[in-house]
Amino acid sequence: MEEYQKVSIRHWAVQDRPREKLLQKGIASLSDAELLAILIGSGSQKESAVDLARKILLDARNNLNELGKTTIDSLCRKYHGIGQAKAITIVAALELGRRRQISAPLQRPQIKQSQDVFSLMHPVLADLPHEEFWVLILNQANKVIQQFNASKGGISGTVIDVRLIMEKALYQHASSLILCHNHPSGNRQPSKADISITQKLSHAGKILDINVLDHVIIAENHYFSFADEGLLQI
Repeated sequence: MEEYQKVSIRHWAVQDRPREKLLQKGIASLSDAELLAILIGSGSQKESAVDLARKILLDARNNLNELGKTTIDSLCRKYHGIGQAKAITIVAALELGRRRQISAPLQRPQIKQSQDVFSLMHPVLADLPHEEFWVLILNQANKVIQQFNASKGGISGTVIDVRLIMEKALYQHASSLILCHNHPSGNRQPSKADISITQKLSHAGKILDINVLDHVIIAENHYFSFADEGLLQI
């Protein structure tokens, strides 16, 4: 009997391989079978991971809810090439999908005024014995997508890398930024260095169409806002 020869995924055109297709065209371009094949990783001697994934989905009537009812033992018993580790991966992925469906959307803090920045960042910065410079990345609705520590310094200053901040902002598809740092001395007035870095980031943001909305300096229980004081127009 002529032995069946499968065509390995690695011999497919690059754009047709599930992982490469995901990277080039985005995850939405993949079929359910291709997504399942990524979880499986490899098939058997007789069929590729995609072929095996199609067989599993066919038995579940091409319905992910039906597939979600499948047990680890059933997957291992019915499909050559599916061992316990692969079966656990499939079941775990489907359970994550189920939990995502019932999870409430993450409530992101919205920044409407400088007081909102102070309320958000005061617990982070107020009691530190050294300076830290943080950046809030906002979407079009002024909701915080991410907040990150851009620099950690000494008692009287810290070094800021404008390029790294803008790189993170671009990666997160930022609409705008808010800068924030602390003055352990308790003096809320901005230094020349504070004004200079605000100008640099504002100018860089204008070039990239990412507005710097404010720079808030937290000093113990009070703060200074560049936006409130009209210093972002310089």
